[in-house]
Parts: sequence; C-alpha cells; structure tokens
Amino acid sequence: MTKRAALAAFAALGLSVSSAAAGPTIDAVKKRGQLVCGVNPGVAGFGLPDDKGQYTGFDVDFCRAIAAAVFNDPTKVRYVALSAKDRFTALQSGEIDVLSRNTTWTQSREVGQGFLFGAVTYYDGQGFMVRKKLNVGSALELSGASVCVQQGTTTELNLADYFRSHDMKYEPVVFATADEGIKSYDTGRCDAFTSDMSQLYAERTKLGQPDDHVILPEVISKEPLGPVVRQGDDQWFNLVKWTHYAMVTAEELGVTQKNVDDKLKAPNPETKRLLGTEGNFGEGLGLTADWAYRIVKHVGNYGEIFEKNLGEGSRLKIKRGINALWTKNGLQYAPPIR
Repeated sequence: MTKRAALAAFAALGLSVSSAAAGPTIDAVKKRGQLVCGVNPGVAGFGLPDDKGQYTGFDVDFCRAIAAAVFNDPTKVRYVALSAKDRFTALQSGEIDVLSRNTTWTQSREVGQGFLFGAVTYYDGQGFMVRKKLNVGSALELSGASVCVQQGTTTELNLADYFRSHDMKYEPVVFATADEGIKSYDTGRCDAFTSDMSQLYAERTKLGQPDDHVILPEVISKEPLGPVVRQGDDQWFNLVKWTHYAMVTAEELGVTQKNVDDKLKAPNPETKRLLGTEGNFGEGLGLTADWAYRIVKHVGNYGEIFEKNLGEGSRLKIKRGINALWTKNGLQYAPPIR
C-alpha cells in the first residue's frame, strides 16, 4: 500500500495519522503522567497496602513495570483497589487503564464482555483449605461440608461444578469479598475455604493459627491469571502483553536488576534486542528503544518479582512449579523479540 492509499484508508475509518500511530490509551496515560491500575484490595503477595498505604505484590509489580516502560519511573502509578464484583465495571468505564488483579482468563470475559487478557502472568488452579483437626486428606472427602466462597467469581462456579461432577452435596456460604470469607472460615462458620491455590497460601497467613490449617492436594480447575485491558486499542494491548514477555525473556537470558547495566555491553543478539542496543522494538508499542531495559532496571525480571513476592524468600513460600520457565519444565514462555 502506498502512503497516499494508507492515508485514504485512515481517513475512511475516521482516523488521523497521529491517532493511527498511537493508541488512545497510551496517549491518555502519557498526557496524565500516570498509569491507573486496578488491583486487589488485600491479598498478600499479589496486592496489599502496607502500614503506610503503599501497595506491594506480584500484580502491583506488573503495574510498576508498565509505568517503568512508559515513564522510566515505576512510581507513576495510581492504584485503585477493586473488589471482584467491581473490577470489570471499572475497566469498562475507563476508570482504570489496566486491571492487574488475580483475574482468570475465560472465553466469556473476552468474547462476551469486551476484554482482552494480555498474557498469563501466573498459572493457578482452585483448591481447598481445611482445619487439620478434621482429618480430611482429600477434597473428595468434603461431601456434606459447608464451604466459604467469594461471590461473583469463577471460584463459585468451579465449586458447584466440582461437587456436581462427583455427586457430592455441600453448603455454599457466599461472601462479597475474600476477606469476609476467610474471617468467617477462621471463626468456624465453614468447614472449608476455597479459592485459587495462590490465594489460599495468602489467606492462610491471616488466620489466627495458620499452622492449624492444611491446603488439600486437589487442584480442581485451570485458573490462568493475568492483566486485562479493554478491546479496541491494539497498541495498548500489545504494550501490556509485551511487558510480561520482556520480563520472562530477561529471566531466560539471565538479565537481572543487578546486572542489567553490564548486560548493555553483552554481544548476545537476543540481549541486544531486549535491551534496545540493537533495533528499536519499542517503537511499535509507542515506547523508547530501551523500554525493556527500563522494566528490568526498575522492577526486575519475572523470576525476581516472583521470588520477592511469592517464592521461597517471601511469607507465602510458593514453589515456582508450572510458573517456572519452559526451560525448567514450567509454562512461562515468551515469543522472541525480533
């Protein structure tokens, strides 16, 4: 297509050259000087304000990584705490630019609600937590149990599917928030508490006697979790998606927050493309050539943010498991930057 034909095509779609070159979301973010990110109001390891009101966690670090890529400053983020019930409304209305809040990728959410999931930042699955004194070793022994569950989530649907498929009865005890659910479970209102496995580890830390509770071995669902954006802005979708892939690629190449400056001199072509010393792979994202360098420099690679927030060095002590790199028998795999 010639330049003249391209301009005519843009005009026919009601687009100017500038609006075709840069998506509306990144333009709005840059003009505002701040990313607005929807996060969980309180899940340890993923999104939780500290005693000073500063948000920390795995999902929070993803927001920080986007801000680092756009502004070269991971602090240029305003966090909006959202319940499971309100998260999609906030995204649809434009109240937030991206949702980074332990949200499961499903067909109905993409096709039916007009969203796009940027990538799977955490592969999870639903499980159950019970008191050790119940002497229950399997979810298949929970027939007749009362189960605390959060309303308006895939968790609630999966719970019903699991018990129905195993011809078991149960009493669902439904709460608007996970925090209400775990508090009621702690007081003995329910025999079991169900959520994503990662959240079970997080919620167990809130219990009066965490060591008195055990997480059962069954994983009853697939819960691919990741950031969500509105449909209709491909550039912003790509930016969010490739923020994750840049962090995974950095881990693959051994580029860390500590050594990233030294890696600028590395001869490896993949490392050069990642860090922007060869080519300009940020241009199509509306970013500078060093966009991925900024992410690693300010936030770290995927393995670093996992270890800090969720891994053996954290309170949760979750093993990498299927969230390990593909080279280490996991599922985290990034398309090449080239």
